[in-house]
Amino acid sequence: MGTITKALDLLGFFARDRAEIGLGEFVRLTGRDKATVHRHLTELAENGFLEQHPETRAYRLGPALLRLSALRETLFPVRKLLQPIVFDLSEAVGELAHASLLQGEVLSPVIHADPSLHGVLVHFDIAEMLPLHATSSGIAALAFCAEDTRAKVLTRPLSKFTDQTISDPAALKAKIEQVQRFGVVSMSGTFDEGVTSVGAPVFGEGERVVGSLAVAVPTVRANPEKLRDIAQRLLVEASHASTALGGVFPRSFDTLPPDWGDKTLAQQVI
Repeated sequence: MGTITKALDLLGFFARDRAEIGLGEFVRLTGRDKATVHRHLTELAENGFLEQHPETRAYRLGPALLRLSALRETLFPVRKLLQPIVFDLSEAVGELAHASLLQGEVLSPVIHADPSLHGVLVHFDIAEMLPLHATSSGIAALAFCAEDTRAKVLTRPLSKFTDQTISDPAALKAKIEQVQRFGVVSMSGTFDEGVTSVGAPVFGEGERVVGSLAVAVPTVRANPEKLRDIAQRLLVEASHASTALGGVFPRSFDTLPPDWGDKTLAQQVI
């Protein structure tokens, strides 16, 4: 990991429930020596990527990120293009829907929506990065990534998030083949216990995969018929999202079988 990567890596520790981080906590989180971490934090602050609380001296995200975020959305309006699609998908299926973009070997959420029609809802943290091997959105994107990216994920240790997380490369490969065949994949309890999700890839310019579209449902409501209905709608909206981003969604996927949404069948490869 290079010096610039090590410095920028520090930004990834911020989350909704971790808005400010002190030097000591950064040292604990990274496992790096204090002097090196302090140097990286100082450089990030000097360039506006971080700022320090005037009293606690803890670090928080800085104003340079606001400028870059606004500029990115002005030049490449991903949120503006995907927001109506995610909202329509969420309203159509009555559940939480979200879109994420590939960022190296993880997914970065960009927009989500939940009509909040039920008493039991899925908690979604827009700041949480999604692993490619443990989520339906991640596997949907991974299935169409460059071969070298797929090889990296399949050959390294697969982190466990729950007891159901795929940790066997052969099982992950079988899931990838499922997406390549049907265009969608269903996962249950592999990232968040009690949550079942369905994901589909989204393509951009040059027909390359740029992210994914997914729907997350509390497992107690994830009956086979509902999951199949979600998958069929997801294929339509993933095609719309791909077109909006200048891509082309493949038309060669197999038709979903009647029992596609059966969770028992869906999890057999795990």
